[in-house]
Amino acid sequence: MTNKKQITKSLDYYLSLKYPMSVYPEEEGGYTILIPDLPGCMTQGDTLEEVLENINEARELWLETVYNSGKKDIPLPSKRITV
Repeated sequence: MTNKKQITKSLDYYLSLKYPMSVYPEEEGGYTILIPDLPGCMTQGDTLEEVLENINEARELWLETVYNSGKKDIPLPSKRITV
């Protein structure tokens, strides 16, 4: 018997969740985007379109890596409101 926590939700469940994102324009051009609920999940891009594509790929890789490691729980999206 192992000490790993049993994951009760499927990977597809986590991949279907909508996580809030923060986008920051860079002084030298381009954008940085991160998902505060997923520690370390961030990327950059030259355009908004590119940075959104990049963060979707980063989110999928982050979730797949954590899910397959079984080392920690995957956080659910927060209900952040930005104005």
